[in-house]
This record gives sequence, C-alpha cells and structure tokens, in this order.
Amino acid sequence: MDWTAFRDHFPVTARWAFLDHAAVAPLPDAAVRALDEYGRSLADNGVAAVKDWLGRIGHVRRLAARLINAPDPDDVYFVPNTTHGVSVIAEGFPWAPGDNVVLAAEEYPANQYPWMNLAGRGVEVRAVPSRGSRLSADDLRAAMDARTRVLTVSSVEFASGFCNDLDALGELCRGRGVFFFVDAIQSLGAFPLDVQKTPIDALSADGHKWMLGPEGAGIGYVRREWVGRLHPVGVGAFSVVRPFAFSTIDFALKPHAGRWEGGSYNVPGITALGASLELLLSAGVENVAARVLELTDYLCDRAASAGLEVFSSRTAGEKSGIVSLVKPGASPDELVRRCRAAGVVAASRADRLRVSPHAYNTPAEIDRFLDVVRGCG
Repeated sequence: MDWTAFRDHFPVTARWAFLDHAAVAPLPDAAVRALDEYGRSLADNGVAAVKDWLGRIGHVRRLAARLINAPDPDDVYFVPNTTHGVSVIAEGFPWAPGDNVVLAAEEYPANQYPWMNLAGRGVEVRAVPSRGSRLSADDLRAAMDARTRVLTVSSVEFASGFCNDLDALGELCRGRGVFFFVDAIQSLGAFPLDVQKTPIDALSADGHKWMLGPEGAGIGYVRREWVGRLHPVGVGAFSVVRPFAFSTIDFALKPHAGRWEGGSYNVPGITALGASLELLLSAGVENVAARVLELTDYLCDRAASAGLEVFSSRTAGEKSGIVSLVKPGASPDELVRRCRAAGVVAASRADRLRVSPHAYNTPAEIDRFLDVVRGCG
C-alpha cells in the first residue's frame, strides 16, 4: 500500500501532526470537494437539482452497507450523530418494568445517558467497571440475568482504547436472547466490521472520527428481523413507503431501517461522508487497520523513551487505534497544550494522554509527538 499517495489527500499535514482521530478528524480533500460541489449545485439550482442529490444519498448508503457488509443497503440509515442511533433502540425497545440493560461503566456518555433515561419506565442500568484498561467479557456475562434485554458496548472504548470482542459478546447475547447494540464510532472506517459475521442487532456511528467525514452525518444499522419489533421514534414524512406523496396521508412505514429517516437529509454531510468512504474503501479497510496498528505499535514501543507508560491493552485482539498514556508527575492537559503549541494534536481523556493516529500518519509524526513529551519535565 502506497501510504504516501494516501497521505496526499490530507491538507492537515501541511500544518499539524494530527494524532487525534478519536475526537474530530480532519477532512480529506475529496470530502472538501464534495461539500463545495453540493454548495455550488444548491446555489445554482436550488430544488431543481434534488434528484441528483437523492441519487448521491443512495450511492453513499450502498457504500456504508459495503463498509459493514450489510445484507441490504436498506438495512442502513443515516443518523445525525451516534446518540440518535442509540436512542432509536433505547426509546423504541419493547421494555417492561423490571427489565435491565448492561453496559460498561467507562462508556462514553452518549452510550449511557439514553439508557439511564429509561429509569422512569422501570428499566435498570447495570454498569460494569473495567479492570484497569480491560473490560472483561466474564464481568459483562455475570451482570446479566433473566431480565437483561440489552447489552450495549463500544467497539472500542474511547478512553482506554480497549477493543471489545464483538464476536464473543454477540454470541453470548444470541445464546441468551439479548439484544446486542454497538456504538461503533471508535472503530468504523479504520477496522473491519461485518454484521453478517458478527451477530450485532444494531449499531450507530457518526462519521467524524475514523470515517473521516464531517460532524452531523453518520450511519445506523438495524438487523431486519428487529425492524417491526422496535417502536419507531422520530417518524416523519420520509419514514413511509411513499415519502413524496405529500398530499396523500398513508401511514405505511418502510419495512426496513429507512423508517428512522423521518425528516430532511443532511445532504452536504452525507455527500462528504461518501467521498471519505470511497477513499477508505479504495485503500481497503483491512489495509487501513494494519497501518493504524503499525503506527500505534511504533508509539508503544518507544513510549518509555519519553517517560510514558502505556495504559492501553496491547494484547492481540484487544488493541486499537487509541493509545492511552500516562507520564508520572505530568498533567495530561498541560502535555496537550505543549503538543498543540508544537504543531501536534493529541487529547486528554480520563486524566491520561490519548493518541489516535490514522493510516495517513507517519512514524516521523509519532517521533515528533514523543519529542514534545520528552521535553516536558
């Protein structure tokens, strides 16, 4: 893989060693062109170009389905953020008082608050703490009982970088008749995910991290067998089988995930996301994953030289594109400020330093980061 050619698509490299893709990623040039093309088309044509852009939405839906190997593109719907996809399940699930949902105590708030909001409906949230940098599947299993209806985890935990074994957790849920939901934002685009292989019932991921898209345009997935069992929320004009029959009221909901696309599409965001997905898919997500792990391994191998301790698990199958680091006696917030002043972008999470490179980054940029940290006493 020629990563030099891939890197040429990222204008951010002219100014920054950008190592914070677990936050908000920079756009590649193709996504910027897509935004510009949409803006010019809207300025020149208004609604007269709407069919062109609806066609583009269909194309991006097919790209997203390819990314997760969905059985049918209609199993994919567009979300304005990850939270929306979480809430589709949390609010739409057929709960009964006394049911419970199991999740990780260190989950990002977007995958905790929508479930906590169900307390008024008699639903208990069981938060399972991590053991250091690892979330134990055995602990998740132990928290489940006959009233567990949903298990929800992130594909990769945002603060520790721990990569959950989705295959094993999915099989656990299948065996117990538990709905399995995945917040995939910290891996989708950089690591392969196959919903036909891995028994995930639903997932959600905004596009602004590893998928390299703009904020406000992401994807959700709902396994077809669950569509009719979930109460549809956010229903609107585009939720029905005949969305453009505006003068005919016919409340026949789409028989697939499209029923959760109630209102107007974020056409510019979806368009730009599509351009980024084309770039990632052309590179090969498996190749992207290998490159990301190569870079994070490089960082971890050299971390001690800068006085850093690696908090994240680096065991095969548990490591990801996120590396959580500790420099004893140093404030991670101050280290982030020093990095930014030196043209390096990293983050502070859970009182640790977080580094998350993408495939276009280089070992030289990792060295640049280490040099900054090394100079901070």
